[in-house]
Amino acid sequence: MNTQRQRLLHGGAVCSLVALILLCIAWETVLAPVRPGIFWPALKVLPLLLPLRGVLRTDLYTMQWSSMLILLYFMEGIVRGWSDSGLSALLGWMEVGLVLIFFTCVVSFLYPYKKAARAKIRAASISKQ
Repeated sequence: MNTQRQRLLHGGAVCSLVALILLCIAWETVLAPVRPGIFWPALKVLPLLLPLRGVLRTDLYTMQWSSMLILLYFMEGIVRGWSDSGLSALLGWMEVGLVLIFFTCVVSFLYPYKKAARAKIRAASISKQ
């Protein structure tokens, strides 16, 4: 495995996840809240905090399931990008961009590990025959 490439992919995943968390908080509290003065829509960031520690620590299992969780934010960004107007629509497309960066970095980061695991299983099944 190319460790420099892996470091870059991990860094991209961490940065995009943190940026997405900050974007969601700022979006729903200051930049373009659904209703000014109401903070509870910002609670949508809580599920993003669950995988943060594991992504920071490069936990492969956490990175796998977080790549599926993040797709919920992709859907929200698409819907808000198309249905909202003004700054809120722009923030929706920014959310889509950050999700795509995270997803691409995580899947690319995990690929060599998955490939090695498949090769190990294949080797084990051949040795049993």
